[in-house]
Amino acid sequence: MNNSYFWSFLIGAAIVVSFFIIVILRILLHRKGTYSYSLGMGLLRVKLPNASPKENEKITVNEIREKIALMEQVYNQLATIKESAFKSFFYGKSFFALELAVPQVGSEVDFYIGVPKRYLSAAEKLIHSVYSEAEIAQVDDYTIFHPEGAVSAASIKTNSRILPIKSYQAIEADPLSSIVNAFSKIAHQEEGLSLQIVARKAPQSFNQKLKKIVEYLREGKNLTQAISHSKKSKIGKSLQSEESKQKEQSNRGPVNESLVQLIEKKSSKQLFEANIRVVASAPTKERADSLLQELTTPFNQYKNEETENELTANKKKGRALQQLIYEYAFRIPGKQGQNILSSEELSSIIHLPNTFIGAPHIASVKSKTAPAPINVPINGLLLGVNTYRGTETKINMSEEDRARHFYIIGQTGTGKTYFMRNMIIQDIEAGHGVCFIDPHGDTAEEILGTIPENRLKDVIYFNPGDIERPMGLNMLEYDPRFPEQKTFVINELLEIFNKLYDMKNAGGPIFEQYFRNATALVMDDPASGNTLLEINRVFVDKAFRDYKLNKTSNPLVKTFWREVAEKAGGETSLQNMVPYISSKFDSFLSNEVMRPIVSQEKSAFRVRDVMDNQKILLINLSKGRLGELNSSLIGLILVGKILMAAFSRVDIPEKDRKPFYLYLDEFQNISTNSIESILSEARKYKLGLIIAHQFISQLTDEIKKAVFGNVGSMASFRIGSEDAEFLEKQFAPTFTASDLINVDNRNCYLRMLIEGQTSRSFNLKTLKGKDSQEKIKQLAIEFSRNQYGRDRA
Repeated sequence: MNNSYFWSFLIGAAIVVSFFIIVILRILLHRKGTYSYSLGMGLLRVKLPNASPKENEKITVNEIREKIALMEQVYNQLATIKESAFKSFFYGKSFFALELAVPQVGSEVDFYIGVPKRYLSAAEKLIHSVYSEAEIAQVDDYTIFHPEGAVSAASIKTNSRILPIKSYQAIEADPLSSIVNAFSKIAHQEEGLSLQIVARKAPQSFNQKLKKIVEYLREGKNLTQAISHSKKSKIGKSLQSEESKQKEQSNRGPVNESLVQLIEKKSSKQLFEANIRVVASAPTKERADSLLQELTTPFNQYKNEETENELTANKKKGRALQQLIYEYAFRIPGKQGQNILSSEELSSIIHLPNTFIGAPHIASVKSKTAPAPINVPINGLLLGVNTYRGTETKINMSEEDRARHFYIIGQTGTGKTYFMRNMIIQDIEAGHGVCFIDPHGDTAEEILGTIPENRLKDVIYFNPGDIERPMGLNMLEYDPRFPEQKTFVINELLEIFNKLYDMKNAGGPIFEQYFRNATALVMDDPASGNTLLEINRVFVDKAFRDYKLNKTSNPLVKTFWREVAEKAGGETSLQNMVPYISSKFDSFLSNEVMRPIVSQEKSAFRVRDVMDNQKILLINLSKGRLGELNSSLIGLILVGKILMAAFSRVDIPEKDRKPFYLYLDEFQNISTNSIESILSEARKYKLGLIIAHQFISQLTDEIKKAVFGNVGSMASFRIGSEDAEFLEKQFAPTFTASDLINVDNRNCYLRMLIEGQTSRSFNLKTLKGKDSQEKIKQLAIEFSRNQYGRDRA
């Protein structure tokens, strides 16, 4: 018997001791678990596109509320983050954090979400499921604290955990607006400010408690009685005296239906244990207090006039301040200042800024992103990388799709020339034939420094500024096998002079008639002189003209000069036309740089040879050295000669024609209306164009129609508002004019051909190119000078 008592006592004592050990262990592990959760937390920075309304667009209050309501979905899903029952019991429930902050060095208000690291991917998917246009980045922790500054902080606490505060559903504007605007008072450096919510799912028992309070309120009890009764256990209620019950019955009043509905609504929502903290840092205590005051004042808007519940700032001092800062820095819950708030109430305090709140300093997605098409080629020309929701996709372009040409537009300094540079370098490394006409010269020189050793002998560096060994460039040259090229040359020269001098308006048909016949006369007998210099001599030198007329076999040309030009009188007389026409030649024939180039009978290189043998033709048309007119003239001549050479490839089967890529930067200066022929017909001759410029108004209507009617692929770097309105339809519905205006440097939007079909638009980040080496550049220049240049006479 004694043994039985002894063992019962021993087992009981063991149970009691075990219970106390478990309780103590749980307390210790809870504390450890809280810090473990904190140290294991990852941080996401979330940005949304700017929510500025379009012109004349009015946003209603209901529309604002619908947009804010989306954040409730995020809170509700974050509430599902939980650990196993065992871990939750011993280490406590996991939690998450939401923050609005301006770091100690910075000026924009950023939105952060902190969750356990193993849930970061899930959190990203959750946010994207609600906010599809969000830009989310995993970031390192930031700080708002100045190393030598002062700190001011406060916890935000409700008067009642039972009653609701005023939510966005009862506020006539977005409550976030006044909170974010409080951040605008901060200096760009040495000051920091943050609003933090650390929350976790409230116990289900609290929802049950609210429901009980509602039941008691419906019975006619007042709020104090209902709360008191909700705390009593069933045993406590059974022990209540009859007299007390009757007294309560007699004290019942009318049901406050409005209050019932408010509490009922709160209990129907997901509830959270939430600590709300405001922390400010500044060089002085006074300034930190001032910033804290700016950010705590907007919480007055959450006062519920019906329930008298409100959010009150409790400014901390001494040890309490240190404790709050500690909890803020580690993002951990605190017993002091903990609220019970619904997803609706939390969304009213912090939500993603998807409404127009009139705060330009809030961090936003300047331009949207979109995923790359799934059928992007695996191989080909590497254009760059598409980044969408953390996934990077290399964007390649096939040789077949490149044959349909590539149009690039972007303001100065946005990265379009660098984009072309990378494409050219890849083409060179792949062994392709390329020509790059550079209006500035810098990029052409950089490319020279990247030429592979095995391709140095393929380089032709045409630099008009090299006056010691100038290279000849004769537009009047043509292949005798293709007599139709004579007509092409004359027509192209007319287009060039019209481009340079607006001769259709200034000279009219008379100029055209004289110019055509003068050029035809010169070209009929190349052996007796066949350059631009001779065209001018036909007008000013009668003896030379007669010499040429004796050589020509073209009766129409002879008739014009002998029966029309030399016999004409009045304004159209030869005597009157000579000064007018010859003056157009003087600007480049009298130029010390230009004359040695355009007066050479034989061009330094044959463009057809360049194309067929896949050579590298780099043209330096530095306007600073040549002047804009001369730079344009050489560029126009070269484009004309390349087009003529491409069309002459008709003499070889299409399957044997090797691709050749022509890159034109600032192409509006070196393009005539004949560019339509290049864009529409050059594909079958394996000539692919890559053309770039800055804004659409640089183009004539004819060239604009030719470009947008024919190019297969299009890239838009940052552009102005006028161009964005025009191009928006090219990139719709994926991107808007606002996106086109705000895209970052070295980034663009791309609409490209894939297998002959136009893809939907997507974003592209260009890659860092190959570094240029001075030694290689000098080797390439020297080889080109020695091979193709001539000593100046």
